[in-house]
Amino acid sequence: MNLLWGERAMLLQAALVGFVFQFAAAAASKPAAPVTFYKDVLPVLQKNCQECHRPGEAAPMTFMTYQQVRPWAKAIRATVLGKKMPPWFADPSHGRFSNARVLSQAEIDTLVAWADAGAPEGKAKDAPPPAEWVQGWNIGKPDLVVEIPEPFPVIAEGTIEYTYFAMPMNLKEDTWVQAAEVRPGARPVVHHVIAFLRGPESKWMRDVEYGKPYVPKRGERGANRRANNEGASEAGGPGSELLVGYAPGLQPQIWRPGQAKLVKAGTDVIFQMHYTANGKASTDQTSIGLVFAKAPPTERVMTLPASNNKFIIPAGADNHRVDSQITLQADSRLVGLMPHMHLRGKSFEYRAVYPTGETEVLLAVPKYDFNWQLFYYLSEPKVFPKGTRIECTAHFDNSANNKYNPDPSKEVRWGDQSWEEMMIGWFDIAFDVKMEPAKIFRGDKPAPQRPTGSDE
Repeated sequence: MNLLWGERAMLLQAALVGFVFQFAAAAASKPAAPVTFYKDVLPVLQKNCQECHRPGEAAPMTFMTYQQVRPWAKAIRATVLGKKMPPWFADPSHGRFSNARVLSQAEIDTLVAWADAGAPEGKAKDAPPPAEWVQGWNIGKPDLVVEIPEPFPVIAEGTIEYTYFAMPMNLKEDTWVQAAEVRPGARPVVHHVIAFLRGPESKWMRDVEYGKPYVPKRGERGANRRANNEGASEAGGPGSELLVGYAPGLQPQIWRPGQAKLVKAGTDVIFQMHYTANGKASTDQTSIGLVFAKAPPTERVMTLPASNNKFIIPAGADNHRVDSQITLQADSRLVGLMPHMHLRGKSFEYRAVYPTGETEVLLAVPKYDFNWQLFYYLSEPKVFPKGTRIECTAHFDNSANNKYNPDPSKEVRWGDQSWEEMMIGWFDIAFDVKMEPAKIFRGDKPAPQRPTGSDE
């Protein structure tokens, strides 16, 4: 009797195994549903790409319709496989960031499969609803717009020195800014814009006529550099404070509820314009928009630089190290980070050295890309107790192996132009609005440079 039941069990098990194999074989023989633009690709583009790839934004091509995307199918395949798009360069081992642009593996597989299949269109009825993008200002309707008053002619060829415009803001009382955005008038020739706040007590560029383009003479640039970069570390001393910037890849600055930047009554804004000739003459009329805080904030946000302008990068050096640091002398919270170098920039790292001696890597960018100047916003602000030191380490590749290197045969120093170099670790901090900024930070002297090629 037991043998009979055992034989039956074995027969039943064999039948079940056979059924499973037949089902699996049938499933394997059934062709997978084709990946199409409307059903599969368009949702990925809406989520990850259309922020920039739409009319009036930074990208040079638009990805809104099948006809616009189809010619770029192979290029999209290559860039997502190489993880060059969307532009995001933070090492995922360090930090968590609210604005991270990273495709999932499933999204990469979808775009690659679509390109490999010949970029089929599919059925329009399968398309998701169109994404609702803001037209014009991404921060909403500004409470204040400051615009260069007259179109500025940008030459077709040649070098264009940094050009400055001083503009009044006409604010009669201290004002808190919740969001800020730069809108270039001619994106193809605007490499970057920095809008500085010039407080009523500052003498910086006081002899410059409002609204007129101004190019500092060679002897004045050192003073301007100290005012813009080193002076800011003294929290509104003789120089200026960075309000908002623009570069390819930068998003508008919208601070968290309860956080805002302070613009004092009587403050002017200084536009620093970096134009790059692209072979076609054009005109630019850049503007900035500000949204005021609807309620008094509890924390003031300031943008500070940990910079070093004393470096010399030897000719041919492929891994030259430059360090900078700044010590915070009161409690504060880190909001975000933005490394800045030029064409020889190779990598950048921020570290926090706490009063306890503990060191933490805040952001590591192992492959810096000058074409994409990104601001990395923390998912949650990080508390910095009094005495925390921000250390930055940059590496530069001035060798012939760097395909972007203008001239590997020459040593390189600090300078405005792209063929020169900069080393700035910008960062945003927030602190109690009742605290005087001058009590919070102090600029330390640049750390001594390490030998070329040192990775220590």
